[in-house]
Amino acid sequence: MLTLSRRRFLRSSLLAGTGLALGSGSASAIEPIRRLGPAHLRLSLAAYSFRQALDLKRKPKPAMTLDDFIDRAAGMNLDAVELTAYYFPKTTPEYLAHLKGRCTRLGLDVSGTAVGNNFCVADADKLREQIDSVKLWIERSARLGAKTMRIFAGNVSKGDSEEKARVRCVAAIQEACDHAAKFGIYLALENHGGITGTAEQLMRLVEAVKHDWFGVNLDTGNFHTDDPYGDLTKIAPYAVTVQIKTEIQRRGMKKEDADLKRSIEILRAARYRGYVALEYEAAEEAETAVPRHIEALRKILG
Repeated sequence: MLTLSRRRFLRSSLLAGTGLALGSGSASAIEPIRRLGPAHLRLSLAAYSFRQALDLKRKPKPAMTLDDFIDRAAGMNLDAVELTAYYFPKTTPEYLAHLKGRCTRLGLDVSGTAVGNNFCVADADKLREQIDSVKLWIERSARLGAKTMRIFAGNVSKGDSEEKARVRCVAAIQEACDHAAKFGIYLALENHGGITGTAEQLMRLVEAVKHDWFGVNLDTGNFHTDDPYGDLTKIAPYAVTVQIKTEIQRRGMKKEDADLKRSIEILRAARYRGYVALEYEAAEEAETAVPRHIEALRKILG
């Protein structure tokens, strides 16, 4: 059996040349999140649900601002909002304070933020840019009063291997978690295709990352396998935040309506305690579909 120092030496050798350091927060692979008491679920809404209206590239201007989105969420009597990085027109300290203050006045928490990143890139300089961007958003998330920040793992580049990409990804997550720990932000890795496309792939990363400020962002619509609900059951114990979808898609099949009650039952069985953010992606207009699904979720939660 390898000693701890021997394992660390081998891991350091694998990471040589990437410019990434081992995380000082490393101890042991994360265990299922320790829950005290029964499940406790609170409703949030992801800004991504209104992505067409919030799109900053929309001409002459977006149909909705983040202020509008926050107001809309408050009007649905929600507990919180998830603010997606893509829709911030600016990120000055003053603007972040403005958004936090608006949420506070309307009785909303910022359950989390969500960024788009790729920790699989092979080019060392590009990978450093990705890590630095995530670190910057950790600081912005702290200013917003967020509790978690959704991150991606990424996709294997042409000519690369999943094993090599995973090593770089784990090291990048470790470094980002070290930074997140200083600001009290949990980094939540989403099951989002690429090297997290299956429960088994995601668990390889979860078991490799060794940090107290790391967990999973469980997206209920992103396992396109033969048994998506079975995969959700495997991963739910590691979730620190959840994005719930109104559709699922089994392997080789068309999209179908998700069994929202079953998804919630999986979270309850795992004694999940935290936010469940509706991330609406279906074809119907969000303006009419989101309020209806929020009410359906509210009834299920009781």
